[in-house]
Amino acid sequence: MPKIAVGLEYDGRAYAGWQSQASLPSIQALVERALSAVAAHPVSLVGAGRTDAGVHAIGQVAHFETSAARSARSWVLGTNTHLPRDVSVTWARAVPEHFHARYSAEARTYCYLICNRDTRSALATRRATMIHRRLADERMSAAAPALLGEHDFSAFRSAECQARSPVRRLEELSVERRGEWLLIRVTANAFLHHMVRNIVGLLVAVGHAKAEPGWAQEVLEGRDRTRGAATAPPDGLYLWSVRYPQAFALPSTEPDRACAMIPGLMGYQHVMV
Repeated sequence: MPKIAVGLEYDGRAYAGWQSQASLPSIQALVERALSAVAAHPVSLVGAGRTDAGVHAIGQVAHFETSAARSARSWVLGTNTHLPRDVSVTWARAVPEHFHARYSAEARTYCYLICNRDTRSALATRRATMIHRRLADERMSAAAPALLGEHDFSAFRSAECQARSPVRRLEELSVERRGEWLLIRVTANAFLHHMVRNIVGLLVAVGHAKAEPGWAQEVLEGRDRTRGAATAPPDGLYLWSVRYPQAFALPSTEPDRACAMIPGLMGYQHVMV
């Protein structure tokens, strides 16, 4: 049966996460219903990342199988007519049978957005994490290199994490400030449950001088979640992009439209893309 890959962006504030749940609204179930309406048969969707409740996405990728013959334009525009305004299909492509949105991915990038100023933001509520006390971003940047590479990230996984192995390979961890906005960017081959939010929590603690930058190495090597910092809220977390082998010829999910979508980021684009 032919297989279609789609790109998705969504505001996660109203949803219990990506994964379908019996009694709670989810992105997966919502998009499956919309695709099914266009395909005229039930559609089952597989996503690249299982974002949690309240987490957003700019570059989510998913795939489904279908017997329906539709153009890429019809999949995108038709599906979007059945979706609320806070969820959107951004592209659609036919892919080979062996493509898998989750298992074919080489890496995923998450970005965590912090509004770091004295007053709350009326526009970025639950789309960025508000931290009023000034963060020392240079201290946060100094802590980041200790987590790069392949490690056992047990100290950064939640108690509910069901991954068989805690070993992950972190390619990038950066902290960028532009005025009152901080962007923490994390790229890895895969992530454990709450891994990004726990890393952010540690960096915020270091940025508030509650711990020295070297604490990141200590927490990592201790492999004990109880020795780490509090989990950061979901508000500022975005599934930013998913990287696949070039042979699949998928559109780049590294967004150049992000600044227009997220309040407060006008003028930030040269850093974020």
